[in-house]
Amino acid sequence: MTLNLEAADLYCRTLTRRHYENFSVASRFVDARTRRDLARIYAFCRTTDDLGDESQGNSALPRLARWREELEALIAATQPVHPVLFALADTIERHAMPAQPFFDLIAANVQDQFVKRYPTWDDLIGYCRLSAAPVGRMVLSVFGVRDAEAERLSDDVCIGLQLANHAQDVSRDDAIGRRYLVESDVAAGGTSGAARAMVGRARALLASGVALEDRVPRALRLQLALYRMGGLAICDAIEAMGYKTEHERPSVSTSTKVSLVLRAALQTLAPRRLA
Repeated sequence: MTLNLEAADLYCRTLTRRHYENFSVASRFVDARTRRDLARIYAFCRTTDDLGDESQGNSALPRLARWREELEALIAATQPVHPVLFALADTIERHAMPAQPFFDLIAANVQDQFVKRYPTWDDLIGYCRLSAAPVGRMVLSVFGVRDAEAERLSDDVCIGLQLANHAQDVSRDDAIGRRYLVESDVAAGGTSGAARAMVGRARALLASGVALEDRVPRALRLQLALYRMGGLAICDAIEAMGYKTEHERPSVSTSTKVSLVLRAALQTLAPRRLA
């Protein structure tokens, strides 16, 4: 059992480290067990997204259905076979994690197979509540944060970060036949105007991170500050290129990333702000 779990955790760490997405590797400021729990969560998120985005032909839906069945079996206390679920079972049990965020993430990837455009902001935010907000709630559970206001603020930050990513990835999404820019904004101001509107929404939602960071343990504050600042840095990069992300995908420079880590560390070490 120990060797199997060690192998499953190695798989999770490898999957988390090698992927291109903005799933941040667990902060070295948290203890080893928490890093392991976070790596398992990120591996679950990564695997779910890969089943939705990288399955060949028409295989995404049956593969996601099978993944959901395996998750249901895990929740019902059946020992999983897949290494990610095998490792994740221990984390879910120890932290008494609610199952719904995991199922919501699968549902978001199922939705991606059918919905390629979002006519209104309500439509897009509804999708983000399935595809982004669950990740934050999983992380809060690992740190023992069970606070309705913290969950609301976390939803804002996660959705804001996803909106920043959507505005950044217009050209990449177009290549796979998807567009997350809101159709009503595209009609009103073109692609660049819609990206500008999305960046504005992202900035407003990411601002909730300041209040959230004051409600969580110090070990989590650095991680959350990096999410918030990283999202804002993406917004800055999009703004700097005139919001024309349909032609080129903006990126954040290495020097900026180093600066973000230093700033986040300084904020984390500072005394908590009083409400």
